[in-house]
Amino acid sequence: MSVVEVTVDGRKVTVADGLTILQACRGAGIEIPTLCYLETLAPVNVCRLCVVEVEGSRVLVPACSRRAEPGMKIQTESERVRHSRRMILEFLAASVDLSLAAPELTAAIARYGAVPARLATPPRGGVAIVDNECYVRDYSRCVLCYKCVEACGTDAQNTFAIAVAGRGHGAHISTEYEAALPDSACVYCGNCVGVCPTGALMAKSEHDLRKSGAWDESRQTVTDTICPYCGVGCTLRLHVQDDRIVKATSPLDDAVTNGNLCIKGRFGWEFVQIRRAE
Repeated sequence: MSVVEVTVDGRKVTVADGLTILQACRGAGIEIPTLCYLETLAPVNVCRLCVVEVEGSRVLVPACSRRAEPGMKIQTESERVRHSRRMILEFLAASVDLSLAAPELTAAIARYGAVPARLATPPRGGVAIVDNECYVRDYSRCVLCYKCVEACGTDAQNTFAIAVAGRGHGAHISTEYEAALPDSACVYCGNCVGVCPTGALMAKSEHDLRKSGAWDESRQTVTDTICPYCGVGCTLRLHVQDDRIVKATSPLDDAVTNGNLCIKGRFGWEFVQIRRAE
């Protein structure tokens, strides 16, 4: 295997040829924040949170998609980089509700000293859409990371039920021709839910518990098991609270699923909890 040598923050790093700057940095224990990136999805370069400074480059470059090249001199925490990340985080947090965002995003806001309150950006409005029994959509939490679109497309499901519609502040995730979700091509696999980093897409079981104030992750246990529906052998990660399953996910590093499930695996577990009437 051929390798290339780059310099990251003054430190020599050797990485396999063909890997990205992000992969090189993470392999060396250097953490770069990301939002639209996920190791099981193709990079789409939309959030720009992972940008780094490369000597000789006029603009900051996205670490998630730029390949490491021999002799590259990379700065991951220069003032220019930190300023860019801080502004991105401030605009995001000022325009959408990040109260249910992944801990990594909340930590990045604190890490870069982002102060969303100083911006007068109008928040993205809307209420949660509950039009099916599988998952709920709340676009007031959507940061347009495109992960759901990628998971619905060639990276996982190949259903192509959703895409980004509109422009500028009016850009939003939409079904074909703005059709209602039950009338769209959606097959309710929930793989979009599995990759959403902000809670804009959420299993209805979790949404209902949060709405009633009963959701409590501190009381939950997580157990891996094998889906009983067919012979593929998908790993289910069952989240259990008060002796009841409240959500099913699948680990990204599972060789069978890569984090993806079908409608039965992700939402079809409720039969376990049906109790016969006395």
